[in-house]
Amino acid sequence: MTVTQGRVVADRYELATLIGQGGMGQVWTAYDRRLDRRVAVKLLRPDRVAGQEADELRRRFLRECRVTAQVDHPGLVTVHDAGSEGDELFLVMQYVDGADLSDHLAEHDPYPWQWAATVAAQLCAVLSAVHAVPIVHRDLKPRNVMVKQDGTVTVLDLGVASVMDTDTTRLTHTGSPIGSPAYMAPEQAMGGAVGPYTDLYALGVLLHELLSGEVPFAGSTALGVLHRHLYEPPLPVRRLRPEVPEPLERLVLRLLAKDPQNRPASAQEVYEELVPLLPARGTPTGAPLDPTRPFLRPHAPWPDRARIPAPQPAPVAPAPPVDDKPDVAAAVDEVKRLLGEGRITQAVDILGAILPAAADQHGEHSPVVRTLRKQYAATLLDDGQYRRALPELRRLADERAAEAGQADPQSLRHRYEAAQCLEQLGEPAAALAEYRALLPYYENRYVSGDPQLAHDVRRRIGHLLLALGDRPAAHDMLARLLMDVERVHGMGHPLAADLRRTLQWLGQMRG
Repeated sequence: MTVTQGRVVADRYELATLIGQGGMGQVWTAYDRRLDRRVAVKLLRPDRVAGQEADELRRRFLRECRVTAQVDHPGLVTVHDAGSEGDELFLVMQYVDGADLSDHLAEHDPYPWQWAATVAAQLCAVLSAVHAVPIVHRDLKPRNVMVKQDGTVTVLDLGVASVMDTDTTRLTHTGSPIGSPAYMAPEQAMGGAVGPYTDLYALGVLLHELLSGEVPFAGSTALGVLHRHLYEPPLPVRRLRPEVPEPLERLVLRLLAKDPQNRPASAQEVYEELVPLLPARGTPTGAPLDPTRPFLRPHAPWPDRARIPAPQPAPVAPAPPVDDKPDVAAAVDEVKRLLGEGRITQAVDILGAILPAAADQHGEHSPVVRTLRKQYAATLLDDGQYRRALPELRRLADERAAEAGQADPQSLRHRYEAAQCLEQLGEPAAALAEYRALLPYYENRYVSGDPQLAHDVRRRIGHLLLALGDRPAAHDMLARLLMDVERVHGMGHPLAADLRRTLQWLGQMRG
């Protein structure tokens, strides 16, 4: 079965973008139609489960997925669903916003040894929880490790390798190992019993790669690589990077011991050896993808919203047609359909991805692009993505004001929504300033004259004054608003009742 964008797996998961593929299958970003969320879907290749072994592999796959889904650790990717469809097996996982460790390493050359130690320490915490089940990962490698925006590490593919590694004798028959040769422990390569020590060997390979930039054993063929694992000693990393501390080099060499008995006894033991090398508590830089941060400020929220804007994931772009010119009209129709079905997350991604193409085709300031930007901003707002909506709303407000004047109702509406974003993002002073700037326009009957919006803005100003600790000003604003609401709508209006409760509470605080 050909795997294509738009295919729906299990009548629920719509494939969006291919993000990785290897010997065992493909990984796609996808949309969960039922819960309207991004997910990652791994499809295991049909030829891996074909033939007489298919039924047994499916049975073992589902069993392993059920077991691994029960392992509770923040460093493990959450398993949402698993099953089979036709000749394929599928695994639905949490979508992790970050970079896989292989890409992270490529972007930081050389990789700071402090980062390597903190990544390894986090992996030890994960492996310790996994080995306690007991489960052996069997395929620990940089591509199966994600570094999230807050610096925490997430391990992928737990349990899948154990299913695919059912017949290690295939290695001798075909010359193609089921696992990843560069990270495969000698006992695994020989078809021997695997255990926690097997994962520790892979951790040693990974740590060596982070510190030196290269795996300890490379070669042109899989069998050649495995031969080196079996018979050649690794090159000590300090010969390549003298600044690496000696204890870290010694630990890597112990992890890479050919005999499992000569490796550390457990992931917990490895963690204890890494503790003296971890950074002391301090102030993080605020940069995303910094694996030292969890140790600098354990359990602290990230980022500090008052200082650092949260990074936003790039929208998942729909695949362009063959002529590489996306069909803007078709994308707009698709967005309408998705919004009609309540699938806001996917609609947001399509709108964000199609805007550059629409600007190229129709012009940045064309009515088509302006309409798309309005829809994009409104959808972001509906989806609660306030940080992404804010710059879009500000841009729309400024462009409209430049064309029609500061008092233009559309421009004012965009500014009002931008103020709402600031309020939701926990920036009360900025939101208060924006609402105060808007209020004269809404109170001026010759400019906008919208009493409902004027009342709402005044209420928001009062509540923001409370948030900022200015109770007298808040009381004054809300008391005057109550008088106006009762005059216009009567004492029984819901807003009047709400204002009375707030003012009563304020009076008690004064007392």
